[in-house]
Amino acid sequence: MMKLHMSPSLRKHIGVLPTKGLKEFVKVKAGGSRRWSYGAAFYSFLFFVLVLRFMFLLTAVDGETKCSVIGCLGQRLGPRILGTTQKSTVPEAIYQVLKEPANRSLPENGQEIPQSLQDFMILMEHKKPDAKTFASELKSMIKLLEERTRTAKIHEYLYRHVASSSIPKQLHCLMLRLANEHSTNANARLQLPSAELIPALVDNSYLHFILASDNVLAASVVATSLVQHSLRPGKIVLHIITDRKSYFPMQAWFSLHPLAPAIVEVKALHHFDWFSKGRVPVLEAMEKDQKVRSEFRGGSSAIVSNNTEKPHVIAAKLQALSPKYNSLMNHIRIHLPELFPSLNKVIFLDDDIVIQTDLSALWDIEMNGKVNGAVETCRGEDKFVMSKRLKNYLNFSHPLISNNFDPEECAWAYGLNIFDLEAWRRTSITQTYYQWIDKNVKSNLSLWQLGTLPPGLIAFRSQVYVIDPFWHMLGLGYQENTTFEEAESAGVIHFNGYSKPWLDIAFPHLRPLWTKYLDFSDRFIKSCRIRSS
Repeated sequence: MMKLHMSPSLRKHIGVLPTKGLKEFVKVKAGGSRRWSYGAAFYSFLFFVLVLRFMFLLTAVDGETKCSVIGCLGQRLGPRILGTTQKSTVPEAIYQVLKEPANRSLPENGQEIPQSLQDFMILMEHKKPDAKTFASELKSMIKLLEERTRTAKIHEYLYRHVASSSIPKQLHCLMLRLANEHSTNANARLQLPSAELIPALVDNSYLHFILASDNVLAASVVATSLVQHSLRPGKIVLHIITDRKSYFPMQAWFSLHPLAPAIVEVKALHHFDWFSKGRVPVLEAMEKDQKVRSEFRGGSSAIVSNNTEKPHVIAAKLQALSPKYNSLMNHIRIHLPELFPSLNKVIFLDDDIVIQTDLSALWDIEMNGKVNGAVETCRGEDKFVMSKRLKNYLNFSHPLISNNFDPEECAWAYGLNIFDLEAWRRTSITQTYYQWIDKNVKSNLSLWQLGTLPPGLIAFRSQVYVIDPFWHMLGLGYQENTTFEEAESAGVIHFNGYSKPWLDIAFPHLRPLWTKYLDFSDRFIKSCRIRSS
């Protein structure tokens, strides 16, 4: 035990004294002369030894040196203390090589260039070149490896594009079997909905959802997940819009797999009066777009053969060629007020989403006169997915874009959107949409690259009401950083991107969130060998 004594005089001192009469260990006086104790001398010696060890390590990193430890330390620290820098020991010849243009021609097939770092080290040890030759060889090897990496990345994007654009044989099988069932089984040709439920299709006291899809399997997952999680399934009306070729399979599926008490309507575009009258802007726009795409882009082979563009730019152009972005099902959402003239409010759903919670709360959101309730994509924890602004979709090097829009303006997402059709009818959103599509066609598609979202971002400007991200988690189809637990906790998840959950290239750890809504014992799914993994 130690005792602490403090004197009350002006010449204060602090003494730390042992209780058993040993010699004084440390004594520090506030005034008067200073006296070193045995302990102070010991610790000073220890500190000096540590400094010497540090100085030795600092100077030893250069390997063999002709200066003393103190001298080398002075050479290293002196210029820093004086605010000067040492002259570089890197030969000037290396800098000259690095300054040369990067597009130097490579030896044919890379035969004279080391194929790996190990090969390079062996070659340099054998040749013992001067600094310029060393730098030149290293730069050539790096250039070769960069080209190989770029080629591999582009091939990856091309394979993903092909895989995502084609129809898997299992889905093709399902469509054929359902079409055959429609022609041979009266129960597969039931009117949807039944006659007594038709008034509900225009009744605004119901919760109206709209799904545009030509994919029976995807549509079934959206519909099943919607009804399963609803607290009031009897108040749900699901309007499924499809094209002519998919109508019979779609009707057969939902006739044989009813979701009562929810009400399901299946309707093809040619059944709408609006669509069969006169000129249809969406068809005209698609025809122009297809023509310009074929002339301007030259197909996927022309895109991939471009040796100057970066891989992510090539990926964006390949994605622009995807059938989805040129699909009538993707464009038709801009005509919802005309397709459903009796409805005041709807929720539009993409067919690559899964609903994991009751959506009735979305109907209680007051949008303050805005037309489109959507999730913003410029802020969030996932910087890869939630960092999208107008500059990510529009070409701000074009004066028509840069003079009219702010590149930092936040973007929003299609996939789950609350549309106030009453407010929409009081605007010129649809006309604006087609005006800008026409401008893009006339500029050889130089205003934007990807499908319907860019003109949608323009048309709905100042008409978007931001909803909570819980209602729409994005990115499950183009990056696998999202964990199963994170995705499971969201109200709605969206497999936007190449890796759709019905494709072989889907991310395995996320696919179960989609497949859980399929009955793999169903005779159609089983006969077409559609499996959970």
